[in-house]
Amino acid sequence: MNIKNAYQDFTNKLQTIQSEGEANAIARIVFEDAFKLYDFTSERDFSLKNQKRLEEIITRLLQNEPVQYILGEADFYGYKFKVNEHVLIPRQDTEELVFYVKNTVRSFVKKNVITLLDIGTGSGCIPITLKKLFPIMEVHTLDVSKDALTIAKKNAEKLETHIVFYHKNILEKEDWESLPSFDIIVSNPPYIPHREAHHMPENVKQFEPHLALFIDDENPLIFYEMIASFAKQKLNKDGYLFFETNEFNAKEVLTMLRNKTFTNVILEQDMEGKDRLIRAQL
Repeated sequence: MNIKNAYQDFTNKLQTIQSEGEANAIARIVFEDAFKLYDFTSERDFSLKNQKRLEEIITRLLQNEPVQYILGEADFYGYKFKVNEHVLIPRQDTEELVFYVKNTVRSFVKKNVITLLDIGTGSGCIPITLKKLFPIMEVHTLDVSKDALTIAKKNAEKLETHIVFYHKNILEKEDWESLPSFDIIVSNPPYIPHREAHHMPENVKQFEPHLALFIDDENPLIFYEMIASFAKQKLNKDGYLFFETNEFNAKEVLTMLRNKTFTNVILEQDMEGKDRLIRAQL
């Protein structure tokens, strides 16, 4: 079998569960990242070893497993991050959060020695990318999951960034005392109520960590409220708090921050016009 036939066969099988565009996008990722092949029309031989590996990949894809977990890595802001079932797959929405932070604080960073805390690190994509963008910044991050921290630490090492890691639960106030103060706090916390789970794609519900996705229906803003309270204690004067939000609860988060006397509270939309990004100051 040659590369061209292997690619066509792979996309045809994928189209039994995906649109043509999505099948082609996944096929491109697989052939480029798993096999380092970039010409999908080539008539060069596609080895038996590669055919076996491709068959394993398509079997897992047809069971709705995300391609990023199968390959063990995901693209984010131009970097490759290790991922597995213990961390969320980095998404474009969160790239927009990083871009928003970067554009807001770049002049601030030039004038000051800046410390930043990311809450709920997962793969480490937010703090590591910000450290790459601002090497002078002192970056800290925390997560309640030891398994997620293991992956984040591997990514920090892989991408040659020095990050300070904490295994802590932001919902436990006694965990706050040992943390220093910060100039910037960033978080993309769990924000999907269980009652909205039916809106989520099946592969997300089936494979991605529910701990990082879902919150109780009774108090869907619990992480935002606790992080805001934490920021009231630990954010330095004129410091910034950034959130990624659910489009359905963004305005409630906005109101909550204003009620807690944060200033310059701003809600921004993402590229799809959805309420997604919030910035506030003390």
